[in-house]
Amino acid sequence: MVKKITAVFFAALISAAFTACGASREYSSDFFAMDTYMSVKTCGTDATGAAEDEARRLETLFSVTDAESEIGRLNANGRVDASDETVELIEKALEISGITDGALDITVYPAVRAWGFTTGEYSVPSPEKIEELRDLIGFTNVKTDGNTVSVPDGYMVDLGAVAKGYLGDRVRDILKNEGVTSAIADLGGSIVTVGGKPDGSPWRVAIRDPNGDGSFGVIEVKDKCVVTSGGYERYFTDEDGVKRWHIIDPATAEPADAGLLSATVIGEDGALCDGLSTALFVMGAEKAEAMWRKEGGFEMILVTITGDVLVTDGIKDSFSLSEGSPYELKVIG
Repeated sequence: MVKKITAVFFAALISAAFTACGASREYSSDFFAMDTYMSVKTCGTDATGAAEDEARRLETLFSVTDAESEIGRLNANGRVDASDETVELIEKALEISGITDGALDITVYPAVRAWGFTTGEYSVPSPEKIEELRDLIGFTNVKTDGNTVSVPDGYMVDLGAVAKGYLGDRVRDILKNEGVTSAIADLGGSIVTVGGKPDGSPWRVAIRDPNGDGSFGVIEVKDKCVVTSGGYERYFTDEDGVKRWHIIDPATAEPADAGLLSATVIGEDGALCDGLSTALFVMGAEKAEAMWRKEGGFEMILVTITGDVLVTDGIKDSFSLSEGSPYELKVIG
């Protein structure tokens, strides 16, 4: 039984500071795709329609709730002859799973469903059910052979942890091919920027405060992706007063509990940033820092349950806490 249920859905985990394009003409498109609200803004050249079309096209391939999508058919039949994009994204996700020691796992979907995060019928599975769910999680069991993807009986794939980042990569390429040199898109919390603002200054992206409304800080970026994962996006409170959020730890088949409230990743590869933001949240600060030191290629901002904001050295000069923020800033050097 769930004593108290609270579900919070944010259109974006991070909100972009969509300031005007200055002297350049501004074009914008707001739409709903991939189960979230999205917004694309370009300066000087209108290519927003092409970005929206791509979001809807990829949704027909990746949606886990659409029985006719490639992922829907894979989950129903255990096998699918997939498009190049679906295979590419699955292989990208498996690569991220490997470097994160399974902290990201695209086969965690049965556990997400069992906790009620896909239906809104929230409940805490029994210990016996948890054991069953653990046996259905394991990214190494996802196989690709050319364009054929297969999984064992009972396994289900969900690309939600990487799909919006992948879309960001596609949108960036589309906009650039259309001649856009200045743009910013919020794809449901996955922010992608093309260049900076028309005046040459960076885009300012406000990162949502996981403990309340508003933001706790701002990161300035050009030609970068900024992706945040946090437990505040979707959760319920169980009968013991414990908050249970939708980010599942693949090792336990239970909501991740590693001492973080949110994890933000900044880099050039949107799919990588998207997958890493989830993985780092699952890992916790210590393992996340160790991975950053070992792998490199990205920057991160971690908010801990003890009130610290941990920022990697590469972005210390482009990140600032909001005025009056209760958090303490610490730089990981």
